[in-house]
Amino acid sequence: MNVSKNMFPIALRRTFLILLFAILPLAGAAAGDVELRGPQGALSAVITLPDGFNTESGRCPMVILMHGVFSSKDYNPMPALAKGLAAAGIASIRFDFDGHGKSEGRMEDMTVEKEIADAMAVWTYVKGLPYVSEIGFLGHSQGGVVASMTAGRLAEAGPNVPKAMVLLAPGSIIKDACQAGRFFNARFDPKDPPQFIRCWLINKLGREYLVSTQTLDIYGTASAYMGRVCILHGNKDRIVPLWCSERYKEIYGDQAEYTIVDGENHSINRRRAEVVSRTVAFFRSIFLIPFTSA
Repeated sequence: MNVSKNMFPIALRRTFLILLFAILPLAGAAAGDVELRGPQGALSAVITLPDGFNTESGRCPMVILMHGVFSSKDYNPMPALAKGLAAAGIASIRFDFDGHGKSEGRMEDMTVEKEIADAMAVWTYVKGLPYVSEIGFLGHSQGGVVASMTAGRLAEAGPNVPKAMVLLAPGSIIKDACQAGRFFNARFDPKDPPQFIRCWLINKLGREYLVSTQTLDIYGTASAYMGRVCILHGNKDRIVPLWCSERYKEIYGDQAEYTIVDGENHSINRRRAEVVSRTVAFFRSIFLIPFTSA
């Protein structure tokens, strides 16, 4: 959403409180549909494992996949990424943020901070899986903002952080959009937003989102993360401008690699195979082993 013409001590306490909400799903759940508890309610998730992987005797890395606003774990590129990672021996868990897909909550009650809380709950769940050797983050669009800020919050709280992170067209433009009173096709007074706005008739964003997003310290929070980062952004993206990825590259410096994907759009449906391939190659270059089994 281009608005041009053509959120250490406090963070630590917040993280601790968030982690208290995370509870494990049914014992023994290893793959397929799972449900876990986030601060806003039940989160619907899907675990995808490499073919032939034995959770009782093997260990493998897992990537936590985070979708964008108004999207879902069941919309591409998330299923395609899960499939590509599994083929390379890397497990994944993709989940619906509160108010999205099959998770509990209402869209109009969603905020970025609440999505960070959801991501923290999933992180805690994955950390408790005995077969997971290493953890990575991946976020698309607003999910990229959430992934980067969650990684930063974890870094502020202690040494337990994701091993690596991929950001696909990270949508940090949301802050500028809310400040300007222009979110997709909706217009509003940024100083006094209504109770909610409608984007394309069916999607609602509430006043809390419109107000709180204006003051998010997106890059400052994200910059605390010191792991490896891969940033991918299509040059035909008409939703999130390239400068968002360029700014992320600036804050991460040499720890990040930034690739402009020629011809790709924001939905990642033109050069999806290339984006999946680059994502898989990046994680494989960092994780120690695809997976081991007895």
